[in-house]
Amino acid sequence: MRFRVYLTFNKDSVREPIIWKLAKQFDVVTNIRTAEVKDDMGLVGLEIDGEDDVVNAAVKWLGEQGVHVEPIEQNVIEG
Repeated sequence: MRFRVYLTFNKDSVREPIIWKLAKQFDVVTNIRTAEVKDDMGLVGLEIDGEDDVVNAAVKWLGEQGVHVEPIEQNVIEG
C-alpha cells in the first residue's frame, strides 16, 4: 500500500525527528515529496509504503505524536 498524506507539525512537534522515528518503529518506507519547515510549524507531503495494517498503524501513531494527518489525492504530488 502507498498512502500519501500531508503532515502538519505544530510548534511542539516540528523539532522532533518524527518521520525518522516512524521509519524506525514501523516496517514502512517513507518518501518526502515536499516540505516547508519553519521554527513554529511544518508541512510535509509524505508517501508511506508498506503493508496495509502497518501503514494504518503508522498513521495512527503519527496522530498520537501530535501531528495532524490529512490524506491527499494521488495526483496532487505527482510531478
